[in-house]
Order: sequence, then C-alpha cells, then structure tokens
Amino acid sequence: MRVESNGKKAFITACVCLAVSGLGFRLAMTQLNVFLQKESVPLRTPIDELPSILGDWQQAGKDSQLEDAMLEELGTKNYLNRTYVYKKDAAKGLFQVHIAYYTGMIDTVPHIPERCWGAGGLVMLGEPNQHSYNLDQSRLNTVSGPIQPGTGVRYAQATVKELATRKDVIVNLPLGDIKMTASIFQNPKNPGQTWIGGYFFIANGSLTSSALAVRNLSFKLTDRYAYYCKVQFTYVVREQPEIAITMFDQLASDLLQSLLPQLMRSLPDWPELESHSSTTTVSSL
Repeated sequence: MRVESNGKKAFITACVCLAVSGLGFRLAMTQLNVFLQKESVPLRTPIDELPSILGDWQQAGKDSQLEDAMLEELGTKNYLNRTYVYKKDAAKGLFQVHIAYYTGMIDTVPHIPERCWGAGGLVMLGEPNQHSYNLDQSRLNTVSGPIQPGTGVRYAQATVKELATRKDVIVNLPLGDIKMTASIFQNPKNPGQTWIGGYFFIANGSLTSSALAVRNLSFKLTDRYAYYCKVQFTYVVREQPEIAITMFDQLASDLLQSLLPQLMRSLPDWPELESHSSTTTVSSL
C-alpha cells in the first residue's frame, strides 16, 4: 500500500510540475512577444473583385474556375485566374494573372513554374532569374505612411478608387523592392512558342521573390498573424527567348503599376495588424 501511495504522490507531483512548467513557458513566450501558433486573417475584399481595368490593361473573358481536384491541390479557395490584355490588343500583350491567398498555419508549398510546368511537358531553358521593377514614385506617398515597429521603415502609400463608391482609398504598400523570379520555357510540341512564368509573394506586409523565403516571412515568431499571397504572370509568345523576356519585363512593369495598389486593397492592412498585435500584447502583460 505504501508503494502505491508513493507512486500516486510521484505522479501528482509530476503532473503539477508539468502544469507549472507549461504555464511558465506560456508566460515566457508572452513576455518575449513570441507567437508559436499563428492566427489567420481574412481578406478585406475578395481577390476576384480586382478591377477588370488596370491602367492600360483590360480583362479578357471570364475568370477561369478550378475543378475540385485542382482546387484541393492549390490549397486555398481564395484565388484568381484572369486574363488581361494590353491596350485592348492581344498582339501587344496578353498576361494570364494568377493570384492565390493563404493564411493561418502556413504549411503549403507554393506552386511555382519551376516545379509545375515541367510536369505539363514544358522544358525550362537555363535557370530562373530575378527581375526588378519600380513603381512610379510620383503616384506614391513616401513621407507620411505608418512606420514599422522595430525597424523604423516607413510604408509607402498609394491611392486607389473604391469600386462601389468610387471614393479614393489610401492603401499601405508592402515593404521591400519589387522583384520577380522569372523562368523561360519552351514547348517541345511547338518549338516556336516561348513561355515565361514570373512570380513574387507578399507575406506579412513584405515582398519577396523567393518561394523559400516566403515561409520565413510569413512565420516570424514575433508575428501574431500569418498570411502570404502569390502573384504570378504567365506570358506566351511566338518570339525567341531573348526577345520574349525583354517584352515580358516591359509589360510586367506596366501592369504592376496598377495591379499592386489595387491588390493591397484586398489584402490585410499589415501596419494595422502590427499595431493591434502590439496593443494586445501590452494589455495581456
């Protein structure tokens, strides 16, 4: 009987120690402003409400919808597959625009051309390259936007039209340089056709062109929330690769001028979330 009594005492003592340790761990995480479990954050407006006209670009046809199997593989119902034509003339430029949004526990592997297009029979030429783009600074406010806590970096702001009311809305743009990873492919069944896939990510208020870096950006221990959005342009043209990539860069730069600010109208306002997270953490101490 004494052995059983001692065993019960030891078990109870172990349980108490575990409970106290767990509470202490949680308190330590709170003190350090560390969030191991991320919270999801909804879109402010659906991605498919992106305007049908973006500067000189106009939507062609209806948005394409994924079948259930492909939707399951994509890993999100928040996506857009849309064709935009440059200056109403497909011969001048036509982009397939794909946007996908993920939030909460970021455990999905981004679908990118280097991994997916080969399975469809395309052959990649060379290695993916990084391409840089700049927004027209005259359209931006770079002096009075919110400042990111800890880094002191200021968010640039842009003004867009709210679709329903046509009123001007100020949006905070993501931090970082606009860079896109672009890969060139050819179709063995159609040798004269060049395919270019370019993509970048917006993750927790910052930009990256890397499918590896996006997971780190969207899962920082000090961020309470987690999200990322992939933006991909597909360009198919009957030109030699060297000419095609130059044309792609020119067209992508033009489309981004209008697309990025409008997209940020749909994505979460990260500076606001940073402020909310900081206030909540302080109040919980």
